[in-house]
Amino acid sequence: MTLRYPPARTVEVFEDVAGVRVPDPYRWLEQETDEVRHWQRRQAELATATVYEGRDRRAVQDLIRAYDSGSRPALPRHAAGRWFRAVTPPGGGAPAVVVADRPLGAGRTVIDLAGYGEAFLSWLAPSPDGRILALGVCTDGSEHNTIHLVEVDSGRTLDGAPEQILHSAWAGGVSWLPDSGGFYFFALTGSPREFRQAVFLHRLGGATTVEPIPVGEGSREYTLVQTSPDGRWAVAAHRVGSPVPVAVRDLSDPGARWRPFVTGCAGTVAGHVVGDSYVAVTDVGAPRGRVVAIPLDTADPGDPGTWREIVPEGETVLRSLTPVGEHLYLSEFDRTFARVRIIDRSGTVVGEVPLPGRGALSAPFFALTALAVGAPTDDFVFAFSTPTSSWGLYRHRPGEQEPETLIAPTVVLDASLEEGWAVAPDGVRVPYHVVCPSGSDPARPAPTLISAYGAANVPLLPQYQPDLAAFVAAGGVLVQAYLRGGGEFGRDWYLAAHRENKRVRDSDLVAVAEHLVAEGLTAPDRLALTGGSDGGLMCGVAVTTRPDLWRAVLPREPLLDLVGGTRDPYLDFVIRKAWADPDDPEQVRRLLGLSPYELVKPGVFPAVYVQAGAADPRCGPWHARKFVARLQAAQRGSEPILLHVFDNAGHGAATPHDVAVAQDAEWLAFLIGTLSLPGPT
Repeated sequence: MTLRYPPARTVEVFEDVAGVRVPDPYRWLEQETDEVRHWQRRQAELATATVYEGRDRRAVQDLIRAYDSGSRPALPRHAAGRWFRAVTPPGGGAPAVVVADRPLGAGRTVIDLAGYGEAFLSWLAPSPDGRILALGVCTDGSEHNTIHLVEVDSGRTLDGAPEQILHSAWAGGVSWLPDSGGFYFFALTGSPREFRQAVFLHRLGGATTVEPIPVGEGSREYTLVQTSPDGRWAVAAHRVGSPVPVAVRDLSDPGARWRPFVTGCAGTVAGHVVGDSYVAVTDVGAPRGRVVAIPLDTADPGDPGTWREIVPEGETVLRSLTPVGEHLYLSEFDRTFARVRIIDRSGTVVGEVPLPGRGALSAPFFALTALAVGAPTDDFVFAFSTPTSSWGLYRHRPGEQEPETLIAPTVVLDASLEEGWAVAPDGVRVPYHVVCPSGSDPARPAPTLISAYGAANVPLLPQYQPDLAAFVAAGGVLVQAYLRGGGEFGRDWYLAAHRENKRVRDSDLVAVAEHLVAEGLTAPDRLALTGGSDGGLMCGVAVTTRPDLWRAVLPREPLLDLVGGTRDPYLDFVIRKAWADPDDPEQVRRLLGLSPYELVKPGVFPAVYVQAGAADPRCGPWHARKFVARLQAAQRGSEPILLHVFDNAGHGAATPHDVAVAQDAEWLAFLIGTLSLPGPT
């Protein structure tokens, strides 16, 4: 296939990074100028026309919508005996917030966001007394949101809400004071571009002030404040991927200040205030996790030797705790599959939740966000799915034999789930799951898509994902690979592909792909790869270093230019944490060897479809633009190199439903065409 790409000029621009001179011929594509926007629109038109050529766009979109009906439901939030939840109209649109006396009771509407334009509800948090509802509202797909306050009984929007912009929902929205008189929140102190944030305290009817939490000078990490149900304690959890309780304050003493708590800790200590202790899952001294209790008034909380162990490390990976009445529900991974045990406050196991199958509980992307549980409740309400069955919503109470089904799964794939593993070059076994549609011929290499991530201590879960389910329904075989760098198998698994070890993730991916080919499950001319964000970078490395291994590669919301990323305050924070120090010339040279934009050289490449969001606050669309321009110029083969930057779309977390459907449909149509799937035509 020969395509006429929109021309992309080159410029003589060089970046000096710690004394290392780096050419940047497509630097002009970083700007949001009329020239760039025109080029971007032409690329999008070309991508859409190419992807849907000879295909029924509506049929593909209908397939996406059918499997999107099984999307994960938003968990209701409890306060003062009532439950608050977001309700989205059928087919999408702005949600309403409903309050009811049961998690999914009929209830009544508190506020309808239809009047806010193309509003996305980033988070909701009722006050402990159930009187005021705080909402995070995003209107441009970017995840940037502002706080709105609504009187629950009247539905009246209140004046005096804080004006600060929240960069995202990663810090949980707001953390109410137990007396409902105000709340803590984490927000920007200036423009989103500057990416400087602080904890604020807002008093209802009063002022909003910066809260002086000692998180360490110059830290750009996220912070979430947790308060105890009895109103005595406040704890500041710091770091989004591997949180630790860095500071504590005794709220019962008006003169008490924040004082350092667990500091200088490289591991994770993520939990909740229980009585006068911080009870947490930690990987300090236990790579797979253990549960400890740290007295909040102890003289030396930073010394793990003073922590009281209440659940020792075992064979499973401990992930999080949820307080439920007088008990704690302990979420674990057993070879990636979810398990939930119930423990009392002494750590004694008193039961286990019978889950509906082998799959995953819903969980926030980052461990810090999971700490924002809101007001205490006697119910463990959770969503659960498997790779072949969509999300259901359930409720369990200590002492009950079975969970109550609140919403049953609506989609079941006619497919099987199998486990496998490949051997990495260093001898480590890299697990994967295969979702294979019924009726597939095991004797023939199948059209196969590998989905992977492997970064930031974030676990890739064996869960239902509507776009991947639609791919299987269209006749494809899905392989979900659990690469090192992710959080599926504990701290050692994560650190094995972190910073200086980043290349391990790429070798793990190649090992899985080559194993699938050697086993006859697929062949290079039938094998595709996808990943988002840092997984998009993984895709960029794969297509530039092993183009022979793939029929198609599909980065989504990708990070692709690591050197350019150091000029962006947010990405500079991410790169310094996860890749390298850009002030060190040796580390800069290593960074160049990991950056897909720098890795592009003339050659024969497989089909590539890069998807990005114009309002992405994390991996701006310029990453995709620069990489695609360079790859289009370097392509010596006949396969298309396509780019579609979607307007009113961000990094995925706040993209409007209709835009997300269009994104997923075009992504799927590209796979249907390149892998010759028997999907809709």
